[in-house]
Amino acid sequence: MARIAVKSSDNSMEKANLIQQLVVVIKNAHQPLRCAEAEAVRRNDGPPIVPASSLLAQDPALDLIRDRNFLMLTDSCLEGQFSDEDRTELVRLASRCLEYEPRERPNPKSLVVALTPLQKEIEVPSYVLMDFPRDDAPTLETLSLSPLGEACLRMDLEAIHGMFDMIGYKDDEGISNELSFQMWTDQMQEMLDSKKKGDSAFRHKDFVTAIECYTQFIDVGTMVSPTVFVRRCLCYLMTDKPQQALNDAMQVQVISPTWPTACYLQAASLFALKMEHEARGALKDGSSLETKE
Repeated sequence: MARIAVKSSDNSMEKANLIQQLVVVIKNAHQPLRCAEAEAVRRNDGPPIVPASSLLAQDPALDLIRDRNFLMLTDSCLEGQFSDEDRTELVRLASRCLEYEPRERPNPKSLVVALTPLQKEIEVPSYVLMDFPRDDAPTLETLSLSPLGEACLRMDLEAIHGMFDMIGYKDDEGISNELSFQMWTDQMQEMLDSKKKGDSAFRHKDFVTAIECYTQFIDVGTMVSPTVFVRRCLCYLMTDKPQQALNDAMQVQVISPTWPTACYLQAASLFALKMEHEARGALKDGSSLETKE
């Protein structure tokens, strides 16, 4: 089970890292159950299908979260560093993230608002708090970077824009979006219109309008598109908002953990934030993911 009480290495990454920890809890809880349901449907000789919501209710690990058992959930090395109120609030947020219906879970924007007051000692790197050794900065000359990685290293935003415009949404294939009939009838057209307007603005390099339209699409919260986050991330970089860009790049990694683009955009955002060591690490992670593809 993911550790919830986590302190990130710097202020600009704090919110995204905390969101990532909570979303990992959601993924760990729901993905095996969805696979089990699909297998039960495929096999004619399988047992009667049990709703995933019922299976979730039987999971003892998740009971720790639902029962607000923060003592069992907190990493032992963090004992005494969080008040009972803060730990209770974190567990409450995790419990809300475990709601089976997507529309009943908090969206990333509301999580940021809720988690921001819980930040602790943001000026102290996490490897110091956790007593972890820190690796030396990776040597860029040893990395094998794709054209996108090279463009992020050079901070060539125009080249990145051209690549994203050419690729389109093919990287969204395989992303699961569970929509009820009500969502389809009431919200789908509005979301698609926002996305379409955002794509048009992105293509014509009207990045402020693109941010507004993509934000409307994201805030509805009934569909997940890593490409929309990628495009909004670049729009933030184009409009000199690197911290917001970093948050979106981190969210892309939560949705698609093996997609190198997430790491490369994190690197570009970190370079813009003058955090060269962390940016080099992100480039190294992206290069490593590409070698596994």
